[in-house]
Amino acid sequence: MASKSDYFGLSWIVSLVLAIIPVTSWICGAITRLQEGKIVAFLVRLLLGWGIIWLLDLVFMILNKSICRILPL
Repeated sequence: MASKSDYFGLSWIVSLVLAIIPVTSWICGAITRLQEGKIVAFLVRLLLGWGIIWLLDLVFMILNKSICRILPL
């Protein structure tokens, strides 16, 4: 069963594949933040999602099996 922290309730493996690809990670991360109602995190994701945030998402997805939640905005 997929956890709440994966992309759109998909399995961990599918979410990991989406997180590895920079473009899909950027899009899925932005949509996920928007669904959570975190507008500032959504805007940060849109503006800075290609760099360090993509790497953080990838590391968190591998180590914690969840996407990066370091921006409590």
